[in-house]
Amino acid sequence: MKETLHIKNMVCPRCITAVENAFQELDISAEKVELGQAYLSEELNNTQHEELSIKLTSLGFELLASNKSQLISEIKTTIIQQIHHNPEPLTVNFSDFLSKELNYDYPYLSRLFSSVEGITINRFIVIQKIEKVKELLFNGEIPTKEIADVLNYNSVAYLSGVFKKETGMTLTQFKELRGSNRKGIDVW
Repeated sequence: MKETLHIKNMVCPRCITAVENAFQELDISAEKVELGQAYLSEELNNTQHEELSIKLTSLGFELLASNKSQLISEIKTTIIQQIHHNPEPLTVNFSDFLSKELNYDYPYLSRLFSSVEGITINRFIVIQKIEKVKELLFNGEIPTKEIADVLNYNSVAYLSGVFKKETGMTLTQFKELRGSNRKGIDVW
């Protein structure tokens, strides 16, 4: 019998590698590991679940048990995947995108997320977008106009206003930090 595990705090390819290594160390066969989920060829017994949970926790991840926790993790993973790892901007709004991807009505997703996380889905999206802007500005990968387009901001001026409100800095001030030491980007 196959089993799908939901894992909290997986945000990048390095996380996938870390989880794959944990499975190997525990001699658990995973068919596929992706952001937020692992697909197993066999169902785990209670001892394996406990060992895996301890191992993942030691790596900064969390094996999720409840359906609501799993859904919250899927919401976050879907948003992070779209903002941080998908090069193409959305052609629909995030509410429609999440509803389609997760097969739930957006009002339900929104209420659940807010009640568990203490912030709205829209706030989480803004936080993720600002972190992506920071990453792109810091790396100097693309011009500000292109950043605004990729992240579905109507204009550089609008992006600048949101960025200033969230970080307390202008885009130019943040770009000047490139020479300074960089702190890690928080995505969860």
